Amino acid sequence: MDENENQISKIASRLKVSREEVLKKLEEKRQKTGGLISDEVLLRMLATELGVEIDVNKVKEPTLLIGNLVPGLSDVTVAGRVIAVFPPKSSEEYKRSAKARNGSLIIADKSGSVHVVLWNTKAAYAEQEKVRVGQILRFRHGYTMEGRLGNVELHIGEKGEVEIELEDAKANNFPKITELTTKVGALTNASKNRRINIIGRVEKILKTSTFTRPDSSAGKVMRLILADETGEIPVVVWDDKVDEAERLAKEGAKLYIANAKVKKALEEGFEIHVDSRSYINTFAEEPEFLKIAELREGLKEVCVEGEVATKPLIRDVKTSKGETVKLAVFEIKDETGKIWVSAWRKHAETAANLKIGEKVAIKNAQVKRGFGDQLEISTTNSTSITCISKYVKSAGGGI
Repeated sequence: MDENENQISKIASRLKVSREEVLKKLEEKRQKTGGLISDEVLLRMLATELGVEIDVNKVKEPTLLIGNLVPGLSDVTVAGRVIAVFPPKSSEEYKRSAKARNGSLIIADKSGSVHVVLWNTKAAYAEQEKVRVGQILRFRHGYTMEGRLGNVELHIGEKGEVEIELEDAKANNFPKITELTTKVGALTNASKNRRINIIGRVEKILKTSTFTRPDSSAGKVMRLILADETGEIPVVVWDDKVDEAERLAKEGAKLYIANAKVKKALEEGFEIHVDSRSYINTFAEEPEFLKIAELREGLKEVCVEGEVATKPLIRDVKTSKGETVKLAVFEIKDETGKIWVSAWRKHAETAANLKIGEKVAIKNAQVKRGFGDQLEISTTNSTSITCISKYVKSAGGGI
């Protein structure tokens, strides 16, 4: 008997009903979820709803694709990359409104995105210091509901769990932030009224103005021009988001805007509207780390990670201008090969503290021919060398 049949028999026995009745309920659940979820998961959901305890140790905990979520699911496990963070309101605001405290996130995987609502103590995960845009999170024991706009939402209550920076996450299941954005030049009539993510440089900031709504409440609106390599587009920022935009938007600054709405402009083309459901922040591109075997002479602003393979040697060197400076030379390695690193001036002091076995990240360096015409990584003024994992010596003295 396979595990699913075993669970069906267990549910039937506990409820004192026939196997056929359990199968009928299972089929009803399958129809309700559109046939997108495996029988293994449906049986677990069914058992939970009927109050039947089954041996969860024998039931594999599945991680559902976001694109397969539908309203009405319980005990759901979902993982995704954070593309927007909406911190909870202050405790005082919630006391005045007599509502439960909540914050929220938007996460995405290769199949789509979903709004995650975090309740009460779990709302702390929406605070900027705890969760950052770009991180991969897993949510356990959540439930899905239909949002007020008809979209599916994932809710995490007191029984829910949040796991940050998953060690077992496969990066190809979670596109990078840049892969989840839309270029200005890619907007078409089909984009109208859709929510998109966009990255661009602030070309021009226009005047902020206030207005009075029909209900006599005050409103605020700000306009700016955002550009990427494919074109430029007006951005209209509304009400509470204006304060955020005024703080972040400086001419030349690079902005990341998530969950903004595309609208037809009054004259021609499109506008991006930023409202209470949108996220806005400055954007710093994640560096692309090359493997050592990919390095070529002449490359600049190179980023490499590797393990320190030799003890750094420090010496004084006289430059062609007659200046005496510090130089640290050491070798790093990864699974594709080895290469020497020449760390000059202030970087020599950083390199002097490195130990064999430690993993380092070298950013914004250049690749050139060095001693003996060997390829080497050489630091510049903008280079950084950071130890990202310490060497740990085992009790037996090995690595």
